Amino acid sequence: MVDITHKINTLRIATAQAIVKVSKPETIEAIKNKTVPKGDVFAMSKAAGLLGVKKTPDLLPDCHPLPIEFTGIEYKVSGLEIIVLCTIKTIYKTGVEVEAMHGASVVALNMYDMLKPIDKGVEIHSIKLLNKKGGKSDFKDKFRKDITAAVVVCSDTISAGQKEDKAGKAIIKKLEKSDVTISEYKVIPDEADVIQSKVKTYQSQGIDLIIFTGGTGLSKRDVTPEALATLLDRNIPGIEEAIRSYGQERTPYSMLSRSVAGTYKDSLVLALPGSTNGAKESMDAIFPSLLHIFRIFKGARHD
Repeated sequence: MVDITHKINTLRIATAQAIVKVSKPETIEAIKNKTVPKGDVFAMSKAAGLLGVKKTPDLLPDCHPLPIEFTGIEYKVSGLEIIVLCTIKTIYKTGVEVEAMHGASVVALNMYDMLKPIDKGVEIHSIKLLNKKGGKSDFKDKFRKDITAAVVVCSDTISAGQKEDKAGKAIIKKLEKSDVTISEYKVIPDEADVIQSKVKTYQSQGIDLIIFTGGTGLSKRDVTPEALATLLDRNIPGIEEAIRSYGQERTPYSMLSRSVAGTYKDSLVLALPGSTNGAKESMDAIFPSLLHIFRIFKGARHD
């Protein structure tokens, strides 16, 4: 199965249809009057569809097991056609399109099975997805493409040349995927005055996004949050919560990180963990959704 561990949960909705076409009006009347020998066609087919939805990952090898939180099955009769509509909802990392189509298919097939003793001309048509909602297609980056960023690695050992930076480079890779231009990349020691100086310098240069990696832990040299606290105009707790929540689902130690998000004048400032995985996961947690903030800062231009 495709790896979806990096994705975040969103509300996912999908509606699919199948069309069951009978060959004579008497079949429709028998369904409506519940006189089909095998029983109530609509009720039994709905039950079959509910079971079919739940069994989807058991039958289709690449489908992920997921929590189905709603299944709705509706029927619309139009002449000799019965339109089956199957709607699925979940809050999860991947969509429910296949589950919806599978549900509609099973409903239609069960109707065929129940109707074949009284109508040899029953056909199944047009199994297809009608609509879907959720995931990156709904929250696709429609934002500005002229955002600039500075990435600053706060590390005594890296600045002394004793260790290679990987966290900063992971951040840059994610930014470039989000069409953010990297204006500056620096490695500095864990010094509060140097951190503050960088924020002021980059803001004065018109850089939109200033990201620090490192110095957010609990050692005596981890001073990035304290250095930023006296500068930031407004904190953005939701970003901080999203980072820690995403990380905590992957390691029990993420709760110890003191990631910071806030604004300094017209720049957005982030302080992320200094470990490679911590930095990468933090970026996965908030990008590209975080770029929505620049629609507020700079307007909605996205060319």
